Amino acid sequence: MGKGFYISKALALACLFAAVGVLATIVALSVMYAQERSKNLHTASTTPPGPKEPWDYYRLPESLSPVRYNITLWPRLKPNPDDLYIFTGHSRVAFRCVSKTSLILIHSSKLKFKMFDGFHAVLTGLDGAVAPALRETWLEVATQYLVITLNAPLQLGSMYELYTEFEGNLSDGLEGFYKSQYVEDGVKKVIATTQMQPTEARKAFPCFDEPAMKAVFHMTLIHPHGTVALSNAMNYGKSPTFCNLIQTCFEPTEIMSTYLLAFIVCDFAYIRTNRDADVLVRIWARRKAIEEGQGNYALEKTGSILAFFQNYYNSSYPLRKSDQVAIPDFSNGAMENWGLITYRETSLLYNPGVSSNRDKESVTTTISHELAHMWFGNLVTMKWWNDVWLNEGFATYVSYLGADYAEPDWNMKDLIVLNDITHAMTRDASVNSHPLSSKEEDIQRPDQIYELFDTITYSKGAAVLRMLSEFITETVFSQGLHVSIYNKRDKYNSFHYCAVDKAGISLPHSVEVLMNRWILQMGFPVITIDTQTGNIAQEQFLLDPQSVVDRPSEFNYEWFVPITWIKSGASEQQYWLLNKEATNTELVIGAADWLVANINMKGFYRVNYDEENWDRLIAKLSSNHQDIPVINRAQIIDDAFNLAMATKVNITLALRTTTFLNKDVEFLPWAMASRNLYNFFLMFDRSEVYGPMQAYIRKQITPLFHYFKDLTLNWTKIPEKHTDRYNQLNTISLACRAGVEGCRELTSGWFKEWMNNPAVNKISAHLKSVVYCNAIAAGGIAEWDFALKMSKNATITSEADRLRHALSCTMEPWLLNRYLQYCLDPGKIRKQDAYEIFVSIARNPIGQPLVWDFLFIEEVEAQYGHGAFGLEHFLERTETNMNWMALNKKPVSDWLISQTSEI
Repeated sequence: MGKGFYISKALALACLFAAVGVLATIVALSVMYAQERSKNLHTASTTPPGPKEPWDYYRLPESLSPVRYNITLWPRLKPNPDDLYIFTGHSRVAFRCVSKTSLILIHSSKLKFKMFDGFHAVLTGLDGAVAPALRETWLEVATQYLVITLNAPLQLGSMYELYTEFEGNLSDGLEGFYKSQYVEDGVKKVIATTQMQPTEARKAFPCFDEPAMKAVFHMTLIHPHGTVALSNAMNYGKSPTFCNLIQTCFEPTEIMSTYLLAFIVCDFAYIRTNRDADVLVRIWARRKAIEEGQGNYALEKTGSILAFFQNYYNSSYPLRKSDQVAIPDFSNGAMENWGLITYRETSLLYNPGVSSNRDKESVTTTISHELAHMWFGNLVTMKWWNDVWLNEGFATYVSYLGADYAEPDWNMKDLIVLNDITHAMTRDASVNSHPLSSKEEDIQRPDQIYELFDTITYSKGAAVLRMLSEFITETVFSQGLHVSIYNKRDKYNSFHYCAVDKAGISLPHSVEVLMNRWILQMGFPVITIDTQTGNIAQEQFLLDPQSVVDRPSEFNYEWFVPITWIKSGASEQQYWLLNKEATNTELVIGAADWLVANINMKGFYRVNYDEENWDRLIAKLSSNHQDIPVINRAQIIDDAFNLAMATKVNITLALRTTTFLNKDVEFLPWAMASRNLYNFFLMFDRSEVYGPMQAYIRKQITPLFHYFKDLTLNWTKIPEKHTDRYNQLNTISLACRAGVEGCRELTSGWFKEWMNNPAVNKISAHLKSVVYCNAIAAGGIAEWDFALKMSKNATITSEADRLRHALSCTMEPWLLNRYLQYCLDPGKIRKQDAYEIFVSIARNPIGQPLVWDFLFIEEVEAQYGHGAFGLEHFLERTETNMNWMALNKKPVSDWLISQTSEI
């Protein structure tokens, strides 16, 4: 191939990984999901051609309804002669016939059954019912059923019981009934644990594995002496069995879905609430973690967050206990199993001396997210997965409310804008997005269900519900929830309607009509306001202006938009835009006025203005930025850069929105600017634009660098404000990248001091991530090997995570290649951590082409699959970025030079 191919490939790679910059958090969320969002992807099964039988469909027929399960499981925590960790068990499921049928379909996947006279199961009648004889049984692998045909039909209203005995493997895939391993005091330990959501309970025992198929579960676990067994309900008895084993029985659960069932066998330790507490709360983890006090913060905050939600829902916690367990190997952030919540260790454990500010916030918001599910999701449950957005979007939104109650000084209600809303906008500004709610018939297969656990479901769901709570008020929003909780049979997604009517809130349409346009069609609008005429217009916002939307919408991609604004510091006003265009003279401004819309980003839309109002906003930011609310200062920057990427405004206008930052010390505007400017670093790092860009950022960040140097008494103190700690971290990161004098020396000096005395790490916990990364970037093999060694020795998972991330910051290609190879060895890198390492290396300009090549190695494809990395979203942005760079490289360069010519 000729030279032109290599030039094009280099440019494509730069643009591709600039898309990584735009969508990096989407990937991270699709990998681990910031509160549960990552799930393992499954390959779609295909149904054989020809006439379809009931077992060819992925949905269960509605002829049978489970009532209760009696399940006994015995997981082996040591391998058998074939080096496999297995479990054996038996199950009795009692069900009622609600429609006459001679067919039983029950989910089963990867289980081996004991045969009874040639059949996989035994059927008996209950309460005087006579069970018909079995005709034939088999396993339908494609649709994951145990199929049982009968010689006569089951009778309407009668109860029956199906008995099975089975064996399975404790999975290595972090799903179903699986094993997790860790080393403590040099000893390898194995635990058996579960992850059933959404369709994995069928891998642990035969079950009617759909969310609406609720039942009561009676669990019994057989386990070795020296271990403890946990499940959703309290245990009520332990008895010795055989071979030094214990049998632990549990009280029956509440009526619940299979995906919420959980059970664990481990040798963990725990701490608990006082015995006089209304609800027993226990934090379980590795013994050393509990001994070191890593569960104390979670125990303290669980009580206050539970109290908040009991008041918020106006309903007592539904269970007697809440066990929360930190699992060493866990694919998600956490899982809301009813009464037995499981967490990734970094989402539950916190050590004040080692864990960072962000670690602490993650623990608080994740606990809040999971506890929110205990009512809305677990007690009141969706019928089918097409409405999972309401379950997860709601928990994401109210997790900020619960965290704000637990930590009132953190301004958590503001941080949802940065952490969720703007990320959702980035993902939703693509033709490959999807509506929040899908048609039930469009979501059938397990792989289709898994795909719903994404940024749209969690973050856009949270943003839309936040917008709803704003225009009907939070009080009315929570009152609507009370109706759902008290009347569990209410339609899952209509909880708010009657509450709005009772409150007498005036709306242009019913809540259902207003919200359908946000729920049933993908995307969101950009609102263009002409402050000279009062004209308002809306259109779907797409980052790629050349892309074609081929998904039809019954609403023609128009929305009912609650527009809020302030003029020159006056009181907030609101107007409903109900058509594609309208005119409101209240939006016309005087000669010396300015207007900013979407106050505090309450609405899920971007805003564009006439050129004169943009100029006045930028002038106001430069003269007195405090006159504009802090969230709107951040919004102005983010809207402008995204509008520029979509070629709706000039890129120089977007850059001008950052000129005031050398006077602003607040976190949100700087965080939003950093995120957008980082994208420039990725796009222009190999061009002549890079130098002027560094100079401009250095000019802007230097005052903030000195501000924090003074605030912390020459870096010796920790800022008191939660967001100041974030901003200090952000400042050092930008300052070192831009070459601010003294920054690299500062971070490398701290790291070198630690290398000289590995037993004493004096680096401030909330700065460790940026210090580690910059020191390794500035260093060589000695720094890299030291960080690798310390990551292996770390007993606190969050510390190990920071060091693993920092290893991707090296500028040595051979070290990055070595690190990528480690991801193929589970002995070096856990599978749950490998995804984040790929993303981290992709963010490193040196690592971009290495990751690109690595992801297409056959071994990587086999072990991880491409879908897990979200590459389709990056590829969509590549051509757009190439075109954008060609158009904007010169104006960007000219503007940056004009801003730095006097430096």
